[in-house]
Amino acid sequence: MSIRLLLVDDHVLVRDGLAALLDEIGGFEVVGEAGAGEEACEQAQLLRPDVVLMDVRLPDLDGVEATRRIRTALPDTAVLMLTMYDDDATVFAAMRAGAQGYLLKDADPEDVAGGIRAVAAGQAIFGPGVAQRMLTYLSSAQPAGDYPFPELSERERLILERLAAGRRTAEIATELFLARKTVSNQLTSVFAKLGVADRAEAVLKARDGGLGG
Repeated sequence: MSIRLLLVDDHVLVRDGLAALLDEIGGFEVVGEAGAGEEACEQAQLLRPDVVLMDVRLPDLDGVEATRRIRTALPDTAVLMLTMYDDDATVFAAMRAGAQGYLLKDADPEDVAGGIRAVAAGQAIFGPGVAQRMLTYLSSAQPAGDYPFPELSERERLILERLAAGRRTAEIATELFLARKTVSNQLTSVFAKLGVADRAEAVLKARDGGLGG
């Protein structure tokens, strides 16, 4: 039986190329495509694919948040990230959102096909460089209960970390593939949860908690 796929990428040529490659390899059925995050969520709900092949940078809703929504609504649908972005923040955010795998777009077609088969079977799959960084991260990560500011959501933590490191709103938005207004709204929520009045107080509290060193 073929693995049913939803291809998510904002470039039609990329989707067409993937569809052609996977058709040539065999064992896959592309049941749908989406060029934006919201559309990906809608198509996933409608089509119930076995695997969503997800890019990170998408219009209207980034691939990490789309992954989170799809995995929450459809726990039996696996998500494999296929992107050109391999920075630690994006990789770890995708994993926390529920993605079962993370490959870069320069991966060999057979590796992509193998990754799809792996996540469809309930396994986790990472490209070589990503896998090494995951191991390094996990070996040095703090226990979950020791993470500062447990009242914050995952996205709020990522934003606070960057704020503590001296990033401006526009820079945070660019790094996390979010709209500036979204970052501003999230910062307002962070300030309220931390009981601080402004950015300066938030930075001080974050650094006292060990962030942004």
